[in-house]
Amino acid sequence: MMETREFPAWLEVLLKEKFFNACLDHQEEKKNEKNILCIDCCLSICPHCLPSHTSHRLLRIRRYMYNDVLRVEDGSKLMDCSLIQPYIVNGSKVVFINERPHPRQFRGSGNFCSTCDRSLQSPYLFCSLSCKISDVIMRQRGLSGFLRVCNFLNLTEDVTTSTLEPSGSDGDRGVDMFLCQALACTAATEIVRKKRSSLTTTCRRVTTAVSSANTEAPAYFFNRRKNTPPQRAPLY
Repeated sequence: MMETREFPAWLEVLLKEKFFNACLDHQEEKKNEKNILCIDCCLSICPHCLPSHTSHRLLRIRRYMYNDVLRVEDGSKLMDCSLIQPYIVNGSKVVFINERPHPRQFRGSGNFCSTCDRSLQSPYLFCSLSCKISDVIMRQRGLSGFLRVCNFLNLTEDVTTSTLEPSGSDGDRGVDMFLCQALACTAATEIVRKKRSSLTTTCRRVTTAVSSANTEAPAYFFNRRKNTPPQRAPLY
């Protein structure tokens, strides 16, 4: 059963809200980031605001690489999340809420987002929730076939660590591949730096030992000559 409203207020908040900002009502509290969307109040809240929203539909927002994501299991109760490329975060499938910046590349063969041309795995058609919404509105002139009726939405547990992996085998190309290469290069550079540092320390030790040996050798040599009778030039 689908909702008939064209564009609900909570969906607009989901797409436009700046999540993970500090909650103004709980500035003195720890972990006061607004990472929860109250569907009924159309408002982003922090964990300290929950006592005032216990009976409301709540959607937790996650974050990776400064981008907001949500679990497919949670989002599918509110809308159609099919054909959006999912990723694996700590064993759970998530999708990006908004389009991520990426270099516009020549569109050759392969699978691409129907809205922003980001490289995708097959058979996915969208890289984010916002890209699918834009496509649905353009094709259907509304969201009647996209939204779903959800009378109860329980708040799922938070993710303590963020590890993002593509749900398929090939992975997301483009910027994601660039980030992976950058991380690999950084790790390699760090290894080389540590090796050079270790080598420099070893060279310093060897230099110190050689210098010490060089200072002792002449002293020993001259002490040995003190017990030797002087040699005079022969007389002719």
